[in-house]
This record gives sequence, structure tokens and C-alpha cells, in this order.
Amino acid sequence: MKTQDIIEQLKKSQLIAQCPKCDETFDFSDAILFDGTKKFPEEALKIQEQLDENYENSVLELKKKIERATKKAEVTTEAVNIGKSLEKIVPTMKEFKWALPDSRFLFDPIDLVIFNGLSNRKVDSISFIEIKTGKSYLNQHQKMVKRAIMENKIGYCEMYD
Repeated sequence: MKTQDIIEQLKKSQLIAQCPKCDETFDFSDAILFDGTKKFPEEALKIQEQLDENYENSVLELKKKIERATKKAEVTTEAVNIGKSLEKIVPTMKEFKWALPDSRFLFDPIDLVIFNGLSNRKVDSISFIEIKTGKSYLNQHQKMVKRAIMENKIGYCEMYD
């Protein structure tokens, strides 16, 4: 039996096939069946061209995403490094409104704890300071600290040996 005869019989049959990639089923009568040793039918070539174009577009989009992610990582790293440097010098700037002797530097998870009035021997409040630059935002640990402070979940304990 010739290949073309087999193709014709499959087209006329009521056989159903299942795609090994997507598991969808289809009728052989609806499929583009052809002899792969001969010239591809125009219909198959059009589908192949569309698939090739979709693939190329996907590759380009992936390259763009990788480039954006790389640039974002570079910008974020630069901002973090600048922020870490600035948080060390901010207390020496004129705009720093707290007394430097009242300041205690933690840097992590928050930058400063200010014991307002400590240098005058009268602490009347405590301030928690987080220094941010540019478009930086609080990380998860900083958010948890902020939430605990805002919800007045602050305690005090004395321990003796």
C-alpha cells in the first residue's frame, strides 16, 4: 500500500488521536496529514511559519525580561549600597533632628534607636528610625518591627545573673 493511500484512508476514517504534548484529542479527518518525504502542503508551511514566528517572539520577549531583571537587580544593588553608606552618615548631617548622643545604631533590622533626652538624663520617649533612600522600601523584617511598634507591642524586661 502506498503512503498516499494510507493518508487517504486515515482522512476518511473515524479514528481519534491524542496530542502527546497537550493531551488534546482530534479527529484524523481534521488533521493535516501528508507524506513527510515530499513537499510540505501550503497549509502545513503556514502553520510552521506561524509557530516559528511565535517562537522567535517568545525568545525576544524572554531576552527583554532577562535584560529588565538584570537592570533592576543592578539598580537595586546600587540603591542598597548607597543606602547603607548614607545611613551611616545621616546622623552627622544638619537635617538630623535627634541628638547624636541619644542615638544608638543598630543598622539591622532598623537603623537607629533614639533615646530622646538621654544626654540630658531624662528619657521622655524612644524613637525607632529607619533611613531609606530613593525608591527603596521596608523589607519583611522592618515591616514586622514597624507593625509591633505601631500596635504598641513593646515590652521591657530586666534580667539578673
